[in-house]
Amino acid sequence: MNHIGKFVIGLLATTFSTQAFSQQTAPAAVAPEPESKRLLWIIPNFRTSPSLTEYKPLTPREKFRIATLDSFDRGTVALGVLFGAEAQLTASNPSFGQGVRGYAHYFGTAYADYMIGDYMTEAVFPTVFHQDPRYFRRGMGSGWSRLGYATGQIFKTHGDSGHTQFNFSEIAGNSAAVAISMAYYPENRSVTDGLSKLGSQLGVDLASNVLKEFWPDLERTFSRKHKSGDRGGAGSSAPAVRPQIGRASCRERV
Repeated sequence: MNHIGKFVIGLLATTFSTQAFSQQTAPAAVAPEPESKRLLWIIPNFRTSPSLTEYKPLTPREKFRIATLDSFDRGTVALGVLFGAEAQLTASNPSFGQGVRGYAHYFGTAYADYMIGDYMTEAVFPTVFHQDPRYFRRGMGSGWSRLGYATGQIFKTHGDSGHTQFNFSEIAGNSAAVAISMAYYPENRSVTDGLSKLGSQLGVDLASNVLKEFWPDLERTFSRKHKSGDRGGAGSSAPAVRPQIGRASCRERV
């Protein structure tokens, strides 16, 4: 799962390399804005809630709807395309072969990993354990306190009752997804392979939680830089004006 490790590092680096991590956000005085449905403009984000205020549990139907939106989103398909290509380039499963047929196998298994994982952790096990699959963004406090909160959500979550519980849905759901994946990864069926894949998947979910926590801050940072760049470009391209002594008018300098 080398490509998964790179993905985790990339997500964390994106967060830590910006000013958003070091900023301390005060509680919002108004109702929070709706969460963006894309992280990094590609990763689906249908299960993030801006706060726990006026908590209302999801019905089983709503949990399956979230899993369906995540699984069939164009961003999920794009990730399957990218990671399928990377896996083929590194020949992570030689039995899949090369060429178009080999790539179809790599893409199919990569996409299946995402889809099965989404349904197991967001619908099936949350329904069985009566747990909420959503990530409730803290959005306030220092960067380190928010980081601790985001990483901790891998092991604790909110039950449908509203109380904090151990995140059985995350651990059992990903374990079930890994067990199922061994049926279509003939060269990775050992216990070591299974534990390695489970650890990688938990790492991806951890990085995803961190990105969900800081994404609104990152968006504001990117937006400010973009606007600043536009103003700078506009200022440098404006024609300069030189006053002409003894004349009532000014002439533009070319």
